[in-house]
Amino acid sequence: MKNFDFSDVICIILARGGSKGLKKKNLRKLRGYPLISYPIMHAKKSGVIGTILVSTDDKDIAKIAKKYGAEVPFLRPKKLAKDLSTTEEGLKHALISYEKIKKKKFSIGVFITATDIFRKVNWITFAVKKLKSNQNLESVFSGYKTHKNFWEKNLDGNWQRLRGWMKNYSSRQIRRYIVREDTGLACASRAKLWRKGRRIGNKVFIMENSDSFTSIDIHDNEDLLLAEEAKKIRSKKNG
Repeated sequence: MKNFDFSDVICIILARGGSKGLKKKNLRKLRGYPLISYPIMHAKKSGVIGTILVSTDDKDIAKIAKKYGAEVPFLRPKKLAKDLSTTEEGLKHALISYEKIKKKKFSIGVFITATDIFRKVNWITFAVKKLKSNQNLESVFSGYKTHKNFWEKNLDGNWQRLRGWMKNYSSRQIRRYIVREDTGLACASRAKLWRKGRRIGNKVFIMENSDSFTSIDIHDNEDLLLAEEAKKIRSKKNG
């Protein structure tokens, strides 16, 4: 296995203070740990992150993030921490601001969230090493395989299948499938994409998984309760 230099890899975790569905969401505890601690701990364990940075507009989140080992050299501007603020805006601001402080350029950016906590640490490791070893790729991220049919409304307001082949029903074992993009679980991209305000590129490799727990994305109290029970189930399975 080739030895890579990971000093040019930065993991940026976006964690704003405001949340309508669950107040102080990123500080809520799951199995005794605040949600913001999970991506920080996962980034550390991956062994491929040179810098772990948390971008937040909240002083309390900043304090806890630092406690678990992340850097929080600045608070995110309030205009980039609103309900309609995009992930792309947050990543671009955090990356460029930190690069100016450190007077260096990162080559790879890793994006993971505090609300998607059912990730495998080795997904982060694999994603970064895949980009390091294949310069033709722009992004590597996690994706959930599903054999379900999906429908959408066309311009006439009528429902139609997302893909024509979905009208052919067959056994799940041999049926075609699609993949749900789950960048919050694990995503590594060329940093130059983030500077342009893009999260992922067009030349991608998707790490496919069939773990139904990856569908749990914590945004309200029911999500948190569901995650708590799922964590118990997963700990019993692994214990």
